[in-house]
Amino acid sequence: MPLRIVIDARRVADFGIGTYIRNLVHALARQDQDNRYTLITSEPNIQEFAALPPNFQTVLYQRASRTGLAQLEYGFFLRTLEADVFHIPLNAVPLSMPKPYLVTIHDMSTLLFGNPSGYRSNLRHFYLRRGLLRADRVMTVSSATRHDVETVLGIPASRIRVVYNAPDPIFCPAAMPLQTAINHQPAYSADVQRVLERYRIHYPFVLYVGRTNAQKNIPRLVEAFAVARGELRVHPRYSDLRLIIIGDEIARHPALRHAVIQSRVEDSVRFLGFVPIETLRSFYQTASAFVFPSLYEGFGLPPLEAMACGTPVVCSNVSSLPEVVGNAAVIVNPENVFDISRGIREVLTDESLRAKLIERGFAQVQRFSWDRTAEQVLQTYQEIASYKKRPR
Repeated sequence: MPLRIVIDARRVADFGIGTYIRNLVHALARQDQDNRYTLITSEPNIQEFAALPPNFQTVLYQRASRTGLAQLEYGFFLRTLEADVFHIPLNAVPLSMPKPYLVTIHDMSTLLFGNPSGYRSNLRHFYLRRGLLRADRVMTVSSATRHDVETVLGIPASRIRVVYNAPDPIFCPAAMPLQTAINHQPAYSADVQRVLERYRIHYPFVLYVGRTNAQKNIPRLVEAFAVARGELRVHPRYSDLRLIIIGDEIARHPALRHAVIQSRVEDSVRFLGFVPIETLRSFYQTASAFVFPSLYEGFGLPPLEAMACGTPVVCSNVSSLPEVVGNAAVIVNPENVFDISRGIREVLTDESLRAKLIERGFAQVQRFSWDRTAEQVLQTYQEIASYKKRPR
């Protein structure tokens, strides 16, 4: 008999979690024509779900669920759906969550980087631990995150399964326009050229993509860029090197503005906010290097996205990042400005290293696949459902 599977897809438009929801749902749709899926959305007519097969349907739930009372109400709403398995793909389990259910944990940043003794942090810790202890299975996106769930929340290892994320297919080689070199300069497609012209980019740049909250370590990235730019000021190719940051607006984080002013690179650092995914792909393709000095990541999709676009990567040696990038990136100490700068300089100026990183990057990306992720998630759904039906 087909399973009835409910997935909380309300955060499909979000950065990071939205990538997970969108790609998991589409991979499940490619593989599973038997089970019945209900996707909970907060908006009608979600474009990402417009072309799903008939065994997928959407249900609208537009009420906010941030307060305790709202969480209770959402849990009671879930009970009306009568699923064989519920899937909560984020760190927020409703107080009255019906069983059986699976929770995907993407990272533990809200607990690890919040105020450890604050009332809200303690409450968040209590409710998340309670939700995971009641869960029939906890899924983490890396071994590093599994370790955090075990040590911070005391969830038994036997209850946790690691299932990796993967880059969005739009960034992968098969989806990218071909490029040829003319006089050692890349010849980009017309679409990429239009993006460069729209943003008036006529200089080499290093790229960062992601949020700009404290654990992302962007002030040190700015300082390291300033050091590298100073060292390359007479370089024939990189004398006018710039840093482009795609993510939150600088106005939300005064420490970033202070770092830019203190490092005297106001004219060399651009904050572009969020951009459409096709535009983001063009930035990945045309960057001279991608730099990701994060202090903590549950998985870390941006370095893999850059690798998929053929861009060499510099990233941190902490949390999940070494696990995700393998030997396909220059690894640096994110707390050392000069080590980050060294990584930037090496990736830009060592042609042999660049070629090796690009080749290894394409190979590393092949280790991750949304179809493989969906296979493991579907297997977990079936295990949970069979356990529910097993005689006690």
